[in-house]
Parts: sequence; C-alpha cells; structure tokens
Amino acid sequence: MLVVLFLAILFIVVPAVVTSLIYRRIPVDKNKRRFLQGAALYPAAMVGGVSYGYYYERRQQVKRYYDVKFPEAPELAGLTVAQISDVHLGRFFSVDDLRQLLQLVAADKPNILAVTGDLFDNLQMNPAAVQVLDEAVDLFPKGIYFCIGNHETYRNWGRTLALLQKTRVHILVGRAEKVPGTNLWLAGAEYSFARDDESFMAEKAALTRKAVRDIPEDELSHTILLAHHPEFIDDGAALGIPLTLTGHTHGGQLGILGFPVIPAYKYIRGWVKIGDKLGYVHCGNGSWLPVRVGCPPEIAYFRLVN
Repeated sequence: MLVVLFLAILFIVVPAVVTSLIYRRIPVDKNKRRFLQGAALYPAAMVGGVSYGYYYERRQQVKRYYDVKFPEAPELAGLTVAQISDVHLGRFFSVDDLRQLLQLVAADKPNILAVTGDLFDNLQMNPAAVQVLDEAVDLFPKGIYFCIGNHETYRNWGRTLALLQKTRVHILVGRAEKVPGTNLWLAGAEYSFARDDESFMAEKAALTRKAVRDIPEDELSHTILLAHHPEFIDDGAALGIPLTLTGHTHGGQLGILGFPVIPAYKYIRGWVKIGDKLGYVHCGNGSWLPVRVGCPPEIAYFRLVN
C-alpha cells in the first residue's frame, strides 16, 4: 500500500494542491473559475483510476488465444503452449495466488506451460512456490518449462535453482530440450545484464546461440525460444526460430486503447513480426508496481497449426 500511497500523492494530492492555490490567487472571472472547477475533477478521476488499477484490474487474468503457423513442422499441429510471466511473488502476489493461477491456466488443457522469468522474487516465498510449481506439473501433459528472468538473479538464484533441480520442472537456462513424444524443441536463454547498447546486442546474441547450441540446425524450425527480455525476439528470428516468447515489460502496466502509455522498451506488448518469424511480449501476471490500467495481466495460449 505504500506504493499506492506514493502514487496517490504524486498524481492526486500534488495536482489538487497546485490547482487550489491557483484557484485562490486568480481574480474573479467566471470563465476561469468554470475552467478550474472542471479541472478539479481530474484528481477525483485519478483517485478512481488508481483504485481501479489496484483493487480490480491487476487481479483480472485475461485469457488470450492464438494460432501460430509452424509450416515446416506439420506434425506439431494441435499442440498448445500456454505462457505466464512476471508473476513477481511478494507482497502483491502470494503463493496461493500462484496456485490459483496455475489451475486457471490448466483449465484450458494446454499441453505445455512456459514460464518466462521473474516468478521467484521473494526469498521467503520461493521454497513454497517451487513446491506449488512442481505439484502443477501433473496439470500439463508435456510438462512445465522455465527460463530465468532478472529478478531471480536478484533473489539468490543459486538457492532457488537448487530447489528447482529436485522437481520435475524443466529448467531451461542457457540450454534446450526436446519435448518428450514430440518433435518440438524448447530453448531457454539466460538474461543479459550488459549495461551499454553495444554490449547488450552482442551478449544477447551470444546467449541465444548458447541456448540453442544442442539443436540440429535443420530442427531450429521446430523450436520455441523462451527468453525474458523482449529484444531476444530479434536474435531468435535471426536464427530461423519461428516463435520466441518473452516478458519483462509488464506490457507497460498503463495503457490506452491497447497501447502503452510509456513506451520504455523497443517491444512493449503483444506480437512482433520479423519476416515470417514471430515473437510475443507477455503483459505479465503480477507486478512490483501494484497498479494496472488498460493492461490487465494475461494468460496466453499458442496453438501450433500448419
């Protein structure tokens, strides 16, 4: 609630105080007074917006369904991959919330669950969350596949990794696996912490190549790349990977008519098309800033078709 209080002060109280001071100092003028009286409605609208974003929208998991063509892998037709991302366990997303989310995802009976990072974000909750994720493996016939985000690194990734390695979850950190009983490969890229643009471009390309190094070149067209940062979409496409699933941006968290208010990243949300290759930027299921307006959390389903 401290974050919500800060937002209220920043976007509501301060504008209201400034408006009040201006109102008192301006000489009587009906038109000006009418304008300021109208302007006084904006703080009220902001209060409503913040309250809506905190108490309602951030809790509403929207399901989105897509068909994705894998023309060079017709045998994969009908296979469905669900994606969640950026759960951010902590004050605003509990272990029970995670359990309910996994059950909600499984209700549509996808074959595979892909988790694209920033799930394990609380040292105290992580052990219980690992157990919940392991129990949920039974809900997805072809398994749960996890790639790392930046927040796992911030929260002592080594400790969480040791717990995950005792589960049935497939941990894709700089590696790939062929999904049992299929010709589909899933690869997971590590997160790049390079600080400048040039180093970032080089490092993410290298991390993508590392993630797929065990996949035969002629089977890259049968591959889905999981990567936390959305700019890995460029590198997946460059290698001929038909679909890259990412997260990290939370879809901007604030949007109008489906467009982010603050375009802070190259790719913010939804589909990215590079030639005939696709990438998807997930809006996230939780958030460390507990307000969402015009950008609800989502569960994405990708059904592979010819």
